[in-house]
Amino acid sequence: MKQITIEAINDVLKGTIVGSTTTKITAPEQLEVAKETEISFIGNKKYEKFWATSKACVAVVNEDISIEPGENRAFIKVKNADLAMSQVLSIFAPPPPVFKTNIHPTASIDDTAQIGDGAKIGANCYIGPNVVIGENSILYPNVTVLDECTIGKNTTIWSGAVVRERCHIGNDCIIHPNATIGADGFGFRPDPEKGLVKIPQIGNVIIGNNVEIGANSSVDRGKFSSTILGDGCKIDNLVQIGHNSKLGMFCIMAGNSGLAGSVTLGNGVIIGGSASIKDHTTIGDGAIIGAGSGVAADVEAGKTMLGYPAIEAKDALRQWAILKRMVNDSKK
Repeated sequence: MKQITIEAINDVLKGTIVGSTTTKITAPEQLEVAKETEISFIGNKKYEKFWATSKACVAVVNEDISIEPGENRAFIKVKNADLAMSQVLSIFAPPPPVFKTNIHPTASIDDTAQIGDGAKIGANCYIGPNVVIGENSILYPNVTVLDECTIGKNTTIWSGAVVRERCHIGNDCIIHPNATIGADGFGFRPDPEKGLVKIPQIGNVIIGNNVEIGANSSVDRGKFSSTILGDGCKIDNLVQIGHNSKLGMFCIMAGNSGLAGSVTLGNGVIIGGSASIKDHTTIGDGAIIGAGSGVAADVEAGKTMLGYPAIEAKDALRQWAILKRMVNDSKK
């Protein structure tokens, strides 16, 4: 078990210590359940009320904190407690799973594949013809990378993930368990004689640098060219990205949300959980789509949309307030 002083933690955070404690810190934990040797955080003033009953010896707090730490307890004041706590979590993070050898003997690697220096390939992985794996990338057991794919440097692909043929993943990416990159797009057309005819999906997927794809998410290949995820995109678990969609840089998609085919997201777009976006829709830079919303038309940059069908959030909230008053009045 790690035991770290508050001073050592603050050497990383570069904050200001208020109060003092001699207790060695053993782990980070939520404010309400933290033990006497654990560090927590207060990222919003509304949570200050929980400090009095918390057992944590230290909390990382914003500079505008309005309470005192108390006896043998301390705060580390920083500009952004949420970001600082991510550094604390890194300090206490356990090591990743161990590779006894860089290339496990049960991995099947085609003779034409190129494996970069320091790359690690786990048990029962399959690496197809003409695949390129960058330096220091890690493929955990049971990963499949099919023909002519490229994986950049320092990328981690967790167990069960599948990267289908001709797809390309950049540097410093994380692909979580059972994600699928490059499955066929959902393309069918009715035929009076044959029923639903499958439309071949001959494109691929291109993923930029520093992208994270959550567990059980799917990024479909393009019908003609490429489905594209720009640098820095963060995709949650159970997300569907349809064929030929294009995401700008630093987009966020929360769990159970989905893009139909040929959707375009600008830079910095945020899609809330369980939101759905109609095909051939464009959402401008910095727009926010609220959880559970259904977008059926283009959205201008910077707009916040809410509801089903989605309208501007301020209008949706006004409508809901009117409906609530009407229902309450009908009960009188």
